[in-house]
Amino acid sequence: MTTRPNEEISTKPPYIDLVYSQRWDDNTKLSIKINRHIYTEQTPYQRIDFYESDTYGTFFTLDGLVMVTEKDEFIYHEMITHVAMATNPAIKKVLIIGGGDGGTSREIARYSHIERIDMVDIDERVVRLCQQYLPRTAGHLDKDPRIHLHFQDGSSFVNQTEDGAYDLIIVDSTDPIGVGEGLFTKEFYKACYRILTYEGILINQHESPYFDFHIEEMQKAHRKIRDLFPIVKVYQYHIPTYPSGHWLFGFASKKYDPIKDHKPEVWESFGIKTRYYNSDIHKGAFALPTYVLELLKASY
Repeated sequence: MTTRPNEEISTKPPYIDLVYSQRWDDNTKLSIKINRHIYTEQTPYQRIDFYESDTYGTFFTLDGLVMVTEKDEFIYHEMITHVAMATNPAIKKVLIIGGGDGGTSREIARYSHIERIDMVDIDERVVRLCQQYLPRTAGHLDKDPRIHLHFQDGSSFVNQTEDGAYDLIIVDSTDPIGVGEGLFTKEFYKACYRILTYEGILINQHESPYFDFHIEEMQKAHRKIRDLFPIVKVYQYHIPTYPSGHWLFGFASKKYDPIKDHKPEVWESFGIKTRYYNSDIHKGAFALPTYVLELLKASY
């Protein structure tokens, strides 16, 4: 072997990347170089894994699917919460179904006038492990007396709740498979309608308009909610670590239209600093691409 002057010959073994991969469809996958696999646990409900990476920070998966990364969690959590709060700033009682990572309750708790937050997650281990490994999203959960944790099935919780108990329900669920399946049924949405006040708002994880599996579930959810609520809208957000990056939330209400009743001046007066959501994003998020409008129309 010959070398050029001053060239160093490495005697170290070949560098091997540790990589987490999630398949988005048969031909596409997301891969993230990781520094280490921090923790794994199989609960009675699902497998929980935590990883550490340079680009995305700490992130965790459920049954192999990315739920939260430190890099982009603010996008999801700001958009699932502040749209409703800027439509009806007088919301005081909030129910979060799912949301075990804590990020949704963190954003809602930033409003000082909120009186009560009930957070219902079937798997306590998700909450406790996020408190340990993702304090950015879950570190507040045992510190705010307004937050009440309930470790049970979300469908059972709403069925046992009295009429008109909440101003806002946020369904912060996984995809409609496994433990999240019951949160996409018409019976569940009916129960949500019943326990909302006459001004109540429902925000739900509305899947993605891109890959076939998510399209089908998006259409099913949209059809079921549209049959129940007089006002139903869909809005979008971009989150890089979810399949395709293009995802949707559903907005349903008995009274409020998120565009006509948007109150930017009131919301801005709260002085809440955000990194993704703002009053212009609020309006623009409801301007959906033509292909998404056609997919939603096809669900009727």
